[in-house]
Amino acid sequence: MSSVVSADVFVRDDIIIAPTYHKFSVCHEHTCQQVVTLSLSRPEWDEITSPLKVPLPAASDERTAIAATVSNMEAVVGRRTGTHLDKGGNLAGFGLSGQMDCIDESTNTTTYMNMLAEDGLLQHHSVMDRSTRFGFFVGAPHTTAVIRENSSGQRFAVDSWFFDNGNPPAIIDIQEWKSGRDPVEVTNE
Repeated sequence: MSSVVSADVFVRDDIIIAPTYHKFSVCHEHTCQQVVTLSLSRPEWDEITSPLKVPLPAASDERTAIAATVSNMEAVVGRRTGTHLDKGGNLAGFGLSGQMDCIDESTNTTTYMNMLAEDGLLQHHSVMDRSTRFGFFVGAPHTTAVIRENSSGQRFAVDSWFFDNGNPPAIIDIQEWKSGRDPVEVTNE
């Protein structure tokens, strides 16, 4: 059974904190300089969330489906917001319109996962507050969306910032992520 929680997002008056597919906000242009409100039709939402609508007996299966669903959501939202050309990281598309930093990405991913929880599509995970890693060994501060496996309590980073728009986010153990592990390495293992 999913736990519907409104996990922390980049809180401002123009960001919808209880999103549904009928009405949600999307950040872009670095640190949510631009916020737009969007909606999806039920058929669009059903297509986007189709990876989560099959039996998923294990939490690991659900994490794979969450990654696919976030990817689907980014692709649809990207075409509507101009973020479809967003490049992974901060440097590849720096200065180009529609680019997102980790604040934008983590806020949007948390929003999307809150929408999944609200619609009862998360059976093995709960959406948690975003997490930021700091420190000498991990470089500049970096923020990610987070889920918690309900049965074990294990937390996972859901990090889409490293990849171009529409690619599945890396989902890795939060402690590995906090230690500075590059999600690109995990995805390519």
